[in-house]
Amino acid sequence: VRLAESGGGLVQPGGSLRLSCVGSGLIFSAYHMSWVRQAPGKGLEWVSSISGPGSQFTYYADSVKGRFTISRDNTENTVYLQMNSLKTEDTGVYYCATNFPPDCRRGYCTIRKADFRYWGQGTQVTVSS
Repeated sequence: VRLAESGGGLVQPGGSLRLSCVGSGLIFSAYHMSWVRQAPGKGLEWVSSISGPGSQFTYYADSVKGRFTISRDNTENTVYLQMNSLKTEDTGVYYCATNFPPDCRRGYCTIRKADFRYWGQGTQVTVSS
């Protein structure tokens, strides 16, 4: 199984980025997919998730709700994260991962790496003026 993120970079506060994650070696459409980030010197933070079959449900951390949008294209085995109105505190490495911890439906949750079965290598997002 391989998850490959792309789309990170340096952007000014208030700017936008679109992250992509392409999956291979798995039945992509069957998996809930998530985005997780890690700021410098901090732990893992759940960002957003989208349900697998049917892609009917999306969930967001309170810190990104209204600014980020998750979507997926199962024909392309790809999940996206559109990030608008970026803030300096959004800086970090962004990972895509399979699965979705149910507690995150509240909008805030503590996560562990083991909560997600497969991980990508991550893409760096830096928000700075």
